[in-house]
Amino acid sequence: METRPTIAIMYDFDKTLTTRDMQEYTFIPNLGLSAAEFWQKANTLARTQGMDSILSYMKLMLDESKRQAKPIRRSDFVALGRELEFFPGVLDWFSLVNNLGEELGLVIEHYIISSGLKEIIEGSAIGGAFRRIYACEYLYDENGVAVWPKLSVNYTAKTQFLFRINKGVLDVHEDQALNAYKAETERTVPFRNMIYIGDGLTDVPCMKLVKQNGGKSIAVYMQGKEETAYRLMAEDRINFYTPADYTQAGALFGLVRTILEEMKACNRLETLSIEMKYKASKTG
Repeated sequence: METRPTIAIMYDFDKTLTTRDMQEYTFIPNLGLSAAEFWQKANTLARTQGMDSILSYMKLMLDESKRQAKPIRRSDFVALGRELEFFPGVLDWFSLVNNLGEELGLVIEHYIISSGLKEIIEGSAIGGAFRRIYACEYLYDENGVAVWPKLSVNYTAKTQFLFRINKGVLDVHEDQALNAYKAETERTVPFRNMIYIGDGLTDVPCMKLVKQNGGKSIAVYMQGKEETAYRLMAEDRINFYTPADYTQAGALFGLVRTILEEMKACNRLETLSIEMKYKASKTG
């Protein structure tokens, strides 16, 4: 029986699947700040301290919560996930694509690679759809209160997770196995079997890496805000762009269907080539 090829679909989260940054729905308003005020403070902290921008927003969340005597617990973050708003079709998207994969004889795996917060994503309506959620995390003290960033996923650090998926080294603490040599033919998910879906410039390192290695990168955009997607396409950083409409009737689903059909054919041709080379080596 022929093994079904595994296809990894990787998503940014904020403004790719959700309509806004996840902190903006309830966390920031609960602090009495507007989104603009919070991000301005975070950017100022990063600039004045020469600090990574992801670490600066994570620190600011802790500082503001402490200042207002509102300690953050993991359960609080998870609860925030229930308040997120998604683009049309997102809630049904994963089952649609999984069914399509089954129809085409493919195994579909979904991954999040985000600079947002893992705990909030886990608590959302789609938290259970992913094989792994790679996102920022906090360390919690004995009382369950967030005290320190445990994992920060900035824009270039996102690319390490592509290699983790590629090699099948999914646990973030496994660095030696990640850096060890592994032949292309032995890798769990070849780059040609990857699809990356994101919304903007912060996704460019992942988008370009996937595209350059034979996978497909797609930029999604909110209606009326096409500029970034057009720019990425003009600069040859992505393969495609579509509106952030995840319904079955939307252009994105039709595009992903076509990509998966192509990947099925390419994997079949690769298998035939390997089989023919093996036969030739035995009879030559």
